[in-house]
Amino acid sequence: MADGATAGATSGATSGAGDGVRTGLVLGGGGVTGIAWELGVLAALRAEGLDLTGADTVVGTSAGSVVGAQVTSAVDLDQWYEEQLAPPDHEIGAAFPLRTALSLGVRMVLPGDGRVRRQRIGRAARRAHPGDGSERIAVIEARLRGPDGAPLAWPDRDLRITAVDADSGSFTVFDRDSGVDLLHAVAASCAVPLVWPPVAINGRSYVDGGMRSAANADLATGCEVVVAVAPLLRSVSRHHRVRVQLERTGARHRLVIAPDRQALEAIGRNVLDPTRRTPAARAGWAQGRRLAPRVAEHWPH
Repeated sequence: MADGATAGATSGATSGAGDGVRTGLVLGGGGVTGIAWELGVLAALRAEGLDLTGADTVVGTSAGSVVGAQVTSAVDLDQWYEEQLAPPDHEIGAAFPLRTALSLGVRMVLPGDGRVRRQRIGRAARRAHPGDGSERIAVIEARLRGPDGAPLAWPDRDLRITAVDADSGSFTVFDRDSGVDLLHAVAASCAVPLVWPPVAINGRSYVDGGMRSAANADLATGCEVVVAVAPLLRSVSRHHRVRVQLERTGARHRLVIAPDRQALEAIGRNVLDPTRRTPAARAGWAQGRRLAPRVAEHWPH
């Protein structure tokens, strides 16, 4: 749709969710620009009286794991948004060339179930970058600092961070009870295979949770209202498409927010380019303001 939002509701659902319902916020992958765009959307919606960051369950994948950790912290959302407008001094630029995309694509379409396919990608990622990901962890840490300068810790809320075990291909969900600190969980979720090294956690190596799905929206099962803010909607299989996953949650009210035409132009072709961060954030803000009436039809307020 032109406005970058699609909605769905089960038969018999009312036009808006009532008070006291369980809500879910799904934050999808999309690189450095995805972080900026998502924060812009969320900040603008809150300015319109719709605070999605107060959701009962927050699911973060890749870029969305950074945003999820940020917006569930004690730091104000506006501060996180304002940081996206500043020079990206702590970011490391990268490219996602066609050859890399094709290499990942081939491994995903070769025979085998989802776990086997992810295992192939994980092993290729380890061969391409045999280190422990410490340099990238430092970059992630710079994104996840609280008011006192200390790294953010798990919130006392239902925050779920996704990753993939590089050796087994198993899909992994980290939360506050996983015995893994938030920094390493987020770093693992952001470890794009063949671009960044896998992240070592407790003797295992992990890569980007987006290798299963761009948003892993089905983790919001049990919520009555779910909004997915997803910079990327592509999926290798229909089963893992964001909208199909949302249907499986059983939510009475479902909404997908994806970049509209203006936002896509601001983001550009390389989602790992830090110089596109500010335009992506501003585009997210503008889109969030435009979509507020649509979101208000679904989100309790």
